[in-house]
Amino acid sequence: METSPKTKFFKQSEVPQKWFVVDAQGKTLGRIASQVARILRGKHKPTFTPNADVGDYVVVVNADKVHVTGKRTELKEFYRNTGYPGGARFTKFKELIETRPEWVFEHAVKGMIPHNRLGRRIIQKLKVYRGSSHPHSAQKPESLSL
Repeated sequence: METSPKTKFFKQSEVPQKWFVVDAQGKTLGRIASQVARILRGKHKPTFTPNADVGDYVVVVNADKVHVTGKRTELKEFYRNTGYPGGARFTKFKELIETRPEWVFEHAVKGMIPHNRLGRRIIQKLKVYRGSSHPHSAQKPESLSL
């Protein structure tokens, strides 16, 4: 009796993790965020395992130069609540991209990864910077064009 080959599941320690640099200048926020989330999760590798952190590190530079399509610059709002009654706070995309562009990019990617303890471990491998310089040159990151 012949059996079919078993699916191999990999542990985090068995898969080498690389570092990549992504330049977000002139790119659309949602499109580049989905590609970055895919790399963070490890879906670009043949060793992808759904219940393990087998993805790579991603350094995003020029996060302040990312754009959105249509009228989203004026119309898109981010919601948060202070926890008190009537504590709803809305912030425009235009204001946030000027003051905290790193948060805007992290928020976009965070919505595309699992919302559990695995996702919390994965999002820590995302490093976002406003300008074109970053402090991760010691890891020898590879440039990645998306």
